[in-house]
Amino acid sequence: MRVLMVSANLVQVNMSVLPVGMACVAAALEHAGHNIRVVNLMQPGHVSRFLTPALKAFVPDIIGISVRNIDDQNMGAPQFLLSQIKPVIAECRSHSAAPIVLGGPGYSIFPQSALDYLEADFGIQGEGEWGTGELIRRIEEDAAFEGLNGLWTPDRGRMAPPFLNQQLDAYPMPDPLAHLDAPLDGGYQDLMVPFQTRRGCPMNCSYCSTPAIEGRKMRRHSPRIAVDNLRLFVESGFKRFFFVDNTFNFPRSYAMALCDGIIEAGLDISWQSSIYPARIDEALIEKMALAGCQAASVGFESANERVLSAMNKKYGKEDVRRLSEALYRHGIERMGFILLGGPCETRQSVLESIRFAESLELETVKLTAGIRIYPSTPLAETARQKAMIAQNDSLLRPTFYLESGLDEAWLQDTVADAVSRNPGWTS
Repeated sequence: MRVLMVSANLVQVNMSVLPVGMACVAAALEHAGHNIRVVNLMQPGHVSRFLTPALKAFVPDIIGISVRNIDDQNMGAPQFLLSQIKPVIAECRSHSAAPIVLGGPGYSIFPQSALDYLEADFGIQGEGEWGTGELIRRIEEDAAFEGLNGLWTPDRGRMAPPFLNQQLDAYPMPDPLAHLDAPLDGGYQDLMVPFQTRRGCPMNCSYCSTPAIEGRKMRRHSPRIAVDNLRLFVESGFKRFFFVDNTFNFPRSYAMALCDGIIEAGLDISWQSSIYPARIDEALIEKMALAGCQAASVGFESANERVLSAMNKKYGKEDVRRLSEALYRHGIERMGFILLGGPCETRQSVLESIRFAESLELETVKLTAGIRIYPSTPLAETARQKAMIAQNDSLLRPTFYLESGLDEAWLQDTVADAVSRNPGWTS
């Protein structure tokens, strides 16, 4: 079948990113014998400029739409980014009768409500490599959809739970250039490439949407295959990477093996990753630096023990301090992230977290006021128990938790004041 795959992220949140997740699905479909065309829409004007010609020239049998972001997680002035995908689907409908399939991390968090809102024909929750291929096979054979893992339809809802492959090496890794074609002046090589070696996270943080996307069990590519794919990117001219694994340092043995592989392969790359502030030692940090790590995101979220406990964090602020000092010693830039306003938060704990972050002298800090509530999370259940949200609220529209007793205006002013006096801080 001819499959047109569209990355529909018309507004870039935080940074411009390559649709590598969609490229993984494209590689799997191509491996199965399908004819693939990829369009990456990075600006609203790209719909008519690039999508329309592709629809007319390629004449797809199936159209896949990747949904990465639902909103920008900004409580003060939230942008509902899903509304910008409606014109993309309308354009597809106006030039093609092919069924439209939704997928991607944003979609997977809201499989039914996003499907209804966008009025697509199908949705694949979770990993798309297997689910999309199986859907196409059944469409080709005019077979029933019952029992198809991860499939959602507008009239019947979910057919079966998402399929999470325990053997990630069974999936083909994406070709660096074959499925990353997109309208970007100057090419891709100067962008930071998102690169994933592991899926899933076992930490169960109270607000996190990862279980809906990747599951709670961590699954891994072998370090050798991951490094081999990195080498292909490097040979294609890419030098900067962002490991989008939820926690780079879990498990430690894997992180060490991956760094050793990068070093032994002689890959001249720079990269950043996300680190959980527990179960990490100086030997691993030193190895990360030797392998090219130049920056680490440290989402320590709070310095208050009660707030951390309510988030189900398994570290304390002294763990964060030790990590920060070790990263500094090895020349790795530190990017701190703080979430303010969650359960047990008070004015005192807000100020405590800000003072603690200032004491670390981090290179950059991102302060977030209010925590986006995602469905099927402990935070959502807490919000329902406190009557902050309705029992049947899909939460598709940006909805935020702000602990009772905290004034939003005070919190926003406090964040703005902290940002104004600390270079490198943002909100």
